[in-house]
Amino acid sequence: MGSLLWSSRGTPDVQASDIGLPDGATILFQGDSITDAGRERENDAPNHPGALGHGYAFLAAAELRYAMAAKKLRCYNRGISGNKVFQLADRWQEDCLDLKPDLVSILIGVNDFWHTLNDYDGTVEIYENDLKALLERTKQDLPNVTLVIGEPFVVDEGTAVDDRWFPDFSAYQQVARQVADQFGAAFIPYQQVFDSASSQVEPVYWTADGVHPTMAGAELMAQAWLETVKRL
Repeated sequence: MGSLLWSSRGTPDVQASDIGLPDGATILFQGDSITDAGRERENDAPNHPGALGHGYAFLAAAELRYAMAAKKLRCYNRGISGNKVFQLADRWQEDCLDLKPDLVSILIGVNDFWHTLNDYDGTVEIYENDLKALLERTKQDLPNVTLVIGEPFVVDEGTAVDDRWFPDFSAYQQVARQVADQFGAAFIPYQQVFDSASSQVEPVYWTADGVHPTMAGAELMAQAWLETVKRL
């Protein structure tokens, strides 16, 4: 059976040992509920299963720590459910800069659009400006940091997704890609990842509500994350 992981090379497995990270490197996962994934927020210890949640961040960190045991990596998850970019910025000093990460992975944007369907007056221009300001601040304080930007994604068959999402949400995805390019960040095309997987197995297998991944969807994301970071 072929791999469901997106890959231009059709690679069935990602070898985390191929990823170049220095000894003792600190990896930080940041974002909203997709990154949060039920983590124990009162637990701020690195590499703790509860502190990493039960989503893609935990799975990717586990693979890194397994494959690169000698490097003694420190992995943190600071995602918070419901966050938009400006809320990341409000807590960025404590939840990013003070940790002095070598690699920061950010997945943010779905709430910046989703909440406009309810009671948030955000726009794609606000999203873009806020994201640029956050990355500028990060690079200023951490000039040698490696940035990874995940594309916000939705699956158009979930209970949380309807016609109001389209085509406007695609503008947020385009911004994420453009900003990643502007700041020299690695970019994870999660929409392509989920679209490809959903063409082989029904979409609800990967995300029941169209936004939050299932267990299999979290692994799909972790593998795409590892594949992208391997190329840095």
